[in-house]
Amino acid sequence: MKNIVVIGAGTMGNGITHVFAQNGFKVNLIDISQNAIDKGIANITKNLDRLLSKERITLKVKEQTLKNISTFTSINQGVANSDLVIEAATENIDLKLKIFKELDEVCPENTILATNTSSISITKIAAVTSRPEKVIGMHFMNPVPIMKLVEIIRGYSTSDEVTNIIMELSKKLHKVPVEVNDYPGFIANRILMPMLNEAMYSLYESVAGVYEIDTVMKLGMAHPMGPLQLVDFIGLDVCLSILNVLVDGFGNPKYAPCPLLVNMVNAGKLGVKTGEGFYDYSESRKAENIAKQFL
Repeated sequence: MKNIVVIGAGTMGNGITHVFAQNGFKVNLIDISQNAIDKGIANITKNLDRLLSKERITLKVKEQTLKNISTFTSINQGVANSDLVIEAATENIDLKLKIFKELDEVCPENTILATNTSSISITKIAAVTSRPEKVIGMHFMNPVPIMKLVEIIRGYSTSDEVTNIIMELSKKLHKVPVEVNDYPGFIANRILMPMLNEAMYSLYESVAGVYEIDTVMKLGMAHPMGPLQLVDFIGLDVCLSILNVLVDGFGNPKYAPCPLLVNMVNAGKLGVKTGEGFYDYSESRKAENIAKQFL
């Protein structure tokens, strides 16, 4: 595991790239958009500067981390010598299946294919490849450079050998890998999303306001962030997609997304990334301040 490829330069993709590169791995960051790549590298640089200012890394570490990253806008060119490819594209099943079909065709036979999906079936993704035993889930938590957990998800056909390789690799990133099996939502989102959904229902039914709901959970349950603030940070559209995966996967109405969530997504109020969700982030760079509290 020396040559790592990350597909997607967004929030999760650039975070995963950052962590691998900082730990000495050569990383090819691929995105079809050069603008997205530029933003991703800028974000990595900003986070490295923040760690540098807090004396958590040295200038040499920052410089070497950036040197370890190469960028591409073509999958064919970027995966030529890959040992591991981690897909971190949008949480869209059709897109992920398309990417994995292409990866299976162009990657070397020994390449392990991983996905950072937070809810979509690893088994379903693996089924579009000719190497289902080499397909696995690596669900990093956001923000990737700070959060310790990596949820390692075994598909129906994922081999013991591949699972062990990815578990050990995660430890080399100074992460804590936890192995789970492939069922809707895995563990993290199967437990988290119903709680967030209930918080949204509590607001929808006027049980309490946004501030009150978040304050109860922060001060009463020792959560570092209130549930509605967390929904904003994750992205309302992402939460909606995950809840729909849970509903479709289990056929249980208890996972049905709150109507308020659906309406807000339809209105384009997606949280931090759009400047407005349950909170307004348009003034005084509040969105950036939320991210800073983790770094």
